[in-house]
Amino acid sequence: MDCIFCKIIAGDIPCHKVFENERVLAFLDIGPVSTGHTLLVPKKHAANLGEGSTDDAIELMKVVHQLAPAIMKATGATGYNLGMNHGVSAGQDVFHTHLHLMPRVDGLARTFVKMSPTMEELAATAEAIRREVEV
Repeated sequence: MDCIFCKIIAGDIPCHKVFENERVLAFLDIGPVSTGHTLLVPKKHAANLGEGSTDDAIELMKVVHQLAPAIMKATGATGYNLGMNHGVSAGQDVFHTHLHLMPRVDGLARTFVKMSPTMEELAATAEAIRREVEV
């Protein structure tokens, strides 16, 4: 299969992992719209939420519930957006179910323009989030 997220899940492509369990992998987006922008991906491939299992959809939200407070604390965020694109017309460009968790900070414009952090910045953010998840 030529799915970039499946390759990340398999460990063939590196990522800045912030959380993993038996069903979901969460890692930082390399083109984030905010510091700490995280992708939550079911490990079982499905092109979109409707093609995946109900159990995987439920697990995604369980992980959001667990991970969002840790991401907010690690990044100083005061809120967050959740986003999921379903189909080309909605802007989906990786056809593996994934949910975006985008931390937001009061006083900063809410934009969806991609930033270009360095690999070092991503690594530091991932480490800060992992520390909060482990608490």
